[in-house]
Amino acid sequence: MKFIDAGLDGVTVIEPDVHRDERGFFVETYRADKYSEAGLSVRFVQDNQSRSVRGTIRALHTQRKAPQGKLVRAVSGAIFDVVVDIRRFSPTFLKWISVELSAENFRQIYVPPGFAHGICIVSEFAEIEYKCTDYYDPADELRIIWNDPAIGIKWPVSRPILSAKDRDARTLAAQMDLLPVYAGDQPAQTLAGSFT
Repeated sequence: MKFIDAGLDGVTVIEPDVHRDERGFFVETYRADKYSEAGLSVRFVQDNQSRSVRGTIRALHTQRKAPQGKLVRAVSGAIFDVVVDIRRFSPTFLKWISVELSAENFRQIYVPPGFAHGICIVSEFAEIEYKCTDYYDPADELRIIWNDPAIGIKWPVSRPILSAKDRDARTLAAQMDLLPVYAGDQPAQTLAGSFT
């Protein structure tokens, strides 16, 4: 199993060992001791699964008061997975990375709390599963418009299929006071008094 630094603080690409033979394959998709040895000592409390068709973008999402770390993988199809550092005062503020996750390459990505996350479906359809370090709270969501020019993500589609919430998402600049604050090697902190 390989753990690859993705170039953003704590964002890690995981390439698990895949055992193949004439019957098919076997893979450990998560093993706490190996992840902990690689510096990913996190506790997951919720698993989610979604299915989307080609050209769908689900982005860019995070939670404000209870940010979630996410371990994401594609169980069918392929996705263009994006992570954006939205921690104010971080040395990599507004930097983003992308990685293809697919049922063929078995890659996973760990997205730490304090980062925004999004996906674009690049196959006919795709199903993703992701583990979360905190519970989903719709009242706590922070959505950033998928094509925010301040971030400049080079998505593989120009006219995506979006949910109503994602179509109505605001720019990062319009929500600057809601962003987490970079705290060095400490977990991202929210600004006191920012939330009503």
